[in-house]
Amino acid sequence: MAGPFTVSAPRGARIRDRLRLPAHDAEVLCQVGRHLGHLARVDLAERVRIGDVAAKETRRADRKKLLTARSSSRWAGAITRVSEDQYQLSKRCLLDERAGLRRAVRKLTARLKAECGRREQGARGYTDQAERFEKQRRLSAITTRLTAVERRIETGRPAVVVGGRRLAKVRHNLPDAGLTEHEWRRRWHAERMFLTADGESGAPYGNYTITVEPDGGGVTIVLPAPLRHHANEPRGRYRLSCTARFSHRREEWLDRVTSHRAVRYDIVYEPVRDRWYLDASWSTAKAAPSTPEQLAARGARLLGVDLNADHLAACVVDPHGNPVGEPFTVSMDLSGRTPRRDGRLRTAISEVLHVAEQHGCAGIAIEDLGFAVARATGRETMGRGRRGKCFRRTVAGIPTARFRERLRGMAYHRGLTVIAVDPAYTSRWGGQHWHRPLQQQTHQTTATRHHAASVAIGRRALGHGARRRPGVTVRHRRMAARRATGQTVPRPRACGAPSPPRTPGTPHRGGKTCGSRSDQLVLFPVPKTVRGATGPCPAHSDAADTGRHR
Repeated sequence: MAGPFTVSAPRGARIRDRLRLPAHDAEVLCQVGRHLGHLARVDLAERVRIGDVAAKETRRADRKKLLTARSSSRWAGAITRVSEDQYQLSKRCLLDERAGLRRAVRKLTARLKAECGRREQGARGYTDQAERFEKQRRLSAITTRLTAVERRIETGRPAVVVGGRRLAKVRHNLPDAGLTEHEWRRRWHAERMFLTADGESGAPYGNYTITVEPDGGGVTIVLPAPLRHHANEPRGRYRLSCTARFSHRREEWLDRVTSHRAVRYDIVYEPVRDRWYLDASWSTAKAAPSTPEQLAARGARLLGVDLNADHLAACVVDPHGNPVGEPFTVSMDLSGRTPRRDGRLRTAISEVLHVAEQHGCAGIAIEDLGFAVARATGRETMGRGRRGKCFRRTVAGIPTARFRERLRGMAYHRGLTVIAVDPAYTSRWGGQHWHRPLQQQTHQTTATRHHAASVAIGRRALGHGARRRPGVTVRHRRMAARRATGQTVPRPRACGAPSPPRTPGTPHRGGKTCGSRSDQLVLFPVPKTVRGATGPCPAHSDAADTGRHR
């Protein structure tokens, strides 16, 4: 089981402001975006043809020289940089796809070797011949895909669809998508436009290609060479009629542009709502958040959060691993379009961060989830039939990566540390050891196994085990049936060492038996006349101590 680790702080910032463009400005931006988008696709195709070579052999200088004649030097630099980033990303995606296909092939091959209804060498055979035949067909299809992927990796030429493969496939199913051809083409052209300008330290306001003035918010862009006839400013520049203010994190943006440090700008068009946006992004200094060992040594509280498909279950854990206060649940409806889902996810994370600040928590503990292996071999390991399909759909709907990225940035700006732990057995061990104790101390909330899992996550982040050690009494010894927690591990004594004195709250260990309390150090010992009394003693019959009745 992997140990807990601190999720790295974000290395950059990105803010957005809306551009309320008139029709003429929008037409000019469309022409610029389509022209630069065509140049970007030509350069990306050339980069793919070069293949997987060293950085010195990519011929970036020659490509940039050819692009400069049809745009400008800074536009050409941004295009070649984006082409290289896209190529490296596509190569990593190919490697991930190959790893997933190999896992699926291994799993299918192992199950096909076993006879139907039997288990051989740890692999369970399929139920009947019909299912076995369908799995053989799937193995053949996956093997074909794997061969194609390996051939692309060897040649170093990944397949890249500028604009998105998903949107390209929608062109052949427009009635099912509820789109007309005109609407689809608007989306397609909007995705393929290129309006990205890299920042440059020392340039006016951090970017010469797209400049945003800090005083009035005026936006000017450098036009490519074939479109210089649209310029309304000197030196081939075009000034937009609208302004950009950047209300969110405006002070940080002003600090950079007034000191002429690099700021990257992206102009984005959303055809669905017919809106233009201007994004500003920059890199930040590397931060060093606290490690789990430092938080544990400092005696800090943590908020354990269990991510589920439709809600977040959380509970505050003290430095000793004990749950504090009432557990709480944050509903999270992730249905609808992507912007709506992202907004609801941000709202849920904001509620979690607010609760952490209220209880004085120094950080938030989450599971290091990815479901990469489960998605690759989901049909073989996550059930079959209607129930298995429903479960796989639920797992696919959990926003693991987006939740982690959003939480990392939002928690960093509030001064909280995010600790990721191994997700193995958190729900099972949490429900086994913490569901009943959590329900006993909860008065206003119904504790679920997800709340118990959040306790196990918080304890694991602090370096404690999930199991509750027996032997320490709770506050109400006569009313409570469970024991409180302890963090020490029982150590065996040396041979011949005397046993420590036992109290009424100390459970028996090993094979020793005791029919009464007469051999324990108590204030009023039981008379010898009842030494042979039978029946369990309330102090020794607690099932939570050893997991069974004596």
